[in-house]
Amino acid sequence: MERTYSSDIKAGAKVRLSGWVHEKRDFGKLIFLIVRDMDGLAQVTAKTGVTDDKLVKQVKDIGKEFVVDIEGVAEQNDRAPNGVEIKPTKITIISEAESPLPIESTGKVQSDLDTRLDNRFLDLRRPEVRAIFTVQNQIMRSFRKTLDAKKFIEITPPGVIAASSEGGAELFPIPYYNKEAFLAQSPQIYKQMAVMGGMEKVSMITPVWRAERSNTTRHLSEVRQMDIEMGFATDKEAIEVLDDVVHTIFKDVKDNCDTQLKLIGTDFKVPKLPLKQITYTDVLTKLETEGIKIKWGEDLSTPAEKKICEIMGWDEPFYITEWPTDVRAFYSMPDEKNPKICRAFDLMFRGVELLSGAQRIHIPGLLIERLTAKGMDPENFKFYIDTFRYGAPPHAGWSIGLERITMLMTERENIREACLFPRDPKRLTP
Repeated sequence: MERTYSSDIKAGAKVRLSGWVHEKRDFGKLIFLIVRDMDGLAQVTAKTGVTDDKLVKQVKDIGKEFVVDIEGVAEQNDRAPNGVEIKPTKITIISEAESPLPIESTGKVQSDLDTRLDNRFLDLRRPEVRAIFTVQNQIMRSFRKTLDAKKFIEITPPGVIAASSEGGAELFPIPYYNKEAFLAQSPQIYKQMAVMGGMEKVSMITPVWRAERSNTTRHLSEVRQMDIEMGFATDKEAIEVLDDVVHTIFKDVKDNCDTQLKLIGTDFKVPKLPLKQITYTDVLTKLETEGIKIKWGEDLSTPAEKKICEIMGWDEPFYITEWPTDVRAFYSMPDEKNPKICRAFDLMFRGVELLSGAQRIHIPGLLIERLTAKGMDPENFKFYIDTFRYGAPPHAGWSIGLERITMLMTERENIREACLFPRDPKRLTP
């Protein structure tokens, strides 16, 4: 018989359910097995005098997290998951589970995050944990769908690089055929090179690594970035594309992951377009009225980010634009009228910077000037600068941290909960 998933079980139908035993309730003559598959939970009911005696004995011997295959007939039961229960006619134990379990997979007995991550394969069996990654899957699908409709080409940039992509963050060195090499901290240089190569509009979902010894709840050593770069565009055109991407992601998650959001215990509003904008200078003015003073030209502190989100609307994503040139990446295009500010922007949401973007410098002489001003050697970026010597249009782009947007949309307190197998300064396994 073909396998039946828990979400497809209909009363009156013959079914074959395969999965893990989520819970077992033994009342003597009446035994319930709650079986979990990738779609959810299903109830199997065995009753002495009704169910075959051999099957009843089999059910009594089954433990939590056993992998089972059960054939039977589905009957209506409004108190059971999905309103149906399965009366078994055949039970096969595929695999047994040792006892005690390292962590409680139902979530009824709480474990600390480190213990959960040490046993991530079991932690992922919890429906509310799996729901986080169902949401994350929808985020990626919506990202790709929106950009595909806008004729973006998905590319795969290299994960091994010869020099820093951004200058600020530390790099992970790796042996590479007796040469100096590093894990990529950003796809920035390569997505720009793809645009200069005539691809014009490119997108990607790619891993990046940052060797910063940060143990905060917002940072990881390895993350996935959802990036775009588009030619013949300024920061304004990049923001217009981002508006559509963010709106689609929020709408699709809301429409397609309602069950998961309820299971996680979170919700949000689909933002109206266009998203609100405020300049960096105006942010400082508003913060000062709240008693937070930041000198013009300095980056925003964590408390400042939280406060400006409270002022602008905690659940409403909004842009901070017109940033000081000196606090942004070397490739951010200065404003032609006021070089002290640049065409960069951040998207804020729920107290955190969700993403950053900018129009890029496409003029070789200006790139050399900005690299020098940042204390970086232009010779280390010769191959990058040369990219713009042979016909370079203005271009812009942005980058969304996949784990970060997942954390914020699902209201997790720690970004490690939004990463399948997180890497940080203390964690290299599993």
